[in-house]
Amino acid sequence: MLTRQTASVKPAEVKKNWVLIDAEGLVLGRLAAIVANRLRGKHKASFTPHVDCGDHVVIVNAKKVKVTGQKAEQSVFYWHTGYPGGIKGRTVRERLDSAHPERVIEKAVERMITRGPLGRQQMRNLHVYAGPEHPHGGNTPVKLDVAAMNPKNVAERGESKVA
Repeated sequence: MLTRQTASVKPAEVKKNWVLIDAEGLVLGRLAAIVANRLRGKHKASFTPHVDCGDHVVIVNAKKVKVTGQKAEQSVFYWHTGYPGGIKGRTVRERLDSAHPERVIEKAVERMITRGPLGRQQMRNLHVYAGPEHPHGGNTPVKLDVAAMNPKNVAERGESKVA
């Protein structure tokens, strides 16, 4: 009788690839879902839930990401300063126009990754840059065309108010 066992990858056996994604014109939520799956390693046949088997993901042109509908004005990121009455908030448009627009993508992906030590380890493999330049050329990242995966991944011209 043949016995089949599920292969469990050990951390030393993991092969991490480098992936480059150009976020220009892509829909934020759809991009974040694809990146979260790449960071976790769910696209690999050797996926093991308790091991960091995902790839390194480099995202460029983060300031040119799109949001559909009225989310640019209506979706608000809240945080608390720690003082009484210290609740603050910024819309997605304000965050994309600020000095650090890459944090919008980082936060969207972070909320799709499991919480805990493994999630923090996987988030260290995410490298987001606001412009087209990145310092990871020596790692020879492979370009991943997210726009060609599904026509819905690209925001239509009339849908988004954020440039």
